[in-house]
Amino acid sequence: MKMIGVIGAGHCNNETYELARKVGDGIGRAGAILVCGGLGGVMEGASRGACEAGGQTVGILPGPDKAQANPYVTIPIVTDLGHARNILVVRSSDILVAISGGYGTLSEISIALKLGKPVIGLNTWPNMEKVRYVSTPEEAISAI
Repeated sequence: MKMIGVIGAGHCNNETYELARKVGDGIGRAGAILVCGGLGGVMEGASRGACEAGGQTVGILPGPDKAQANPYVTIPIVTDLGHARNILVVRSSDILVAISGGYGTLSEISIALKLGKPVIGLNTWPNMEKVRYVSTPEEAISAI
């Protein structure tokens, strides 16, 4: 079964949340498992979309408590690793979609590229070699 990582900002505006929700919806409808960091923002939007589409969501949490997971994570994985959990998100994913994001997202993009994993970028860090940039959630799903 395909495991699709969605990485991005832990806090975001409604427009970015909706982009993530639509990407998650496409992942859920495709029958893939969505993998994310399990918190809010892009992670919550993507988890919500996948969950509402009947999909399964895995949240690899940075802290010691599964209650930290957003309400749309069906399988919370507690790590207590902080940002080091980013490596687990990337390693667990067959392909990643980066939506918006800060330095944590940048670290995940970098790790994925270093490991040779495909990365699709939607309104995220620009001009990175080997990232396939798209303009819409539909294009992201098609690229997956």
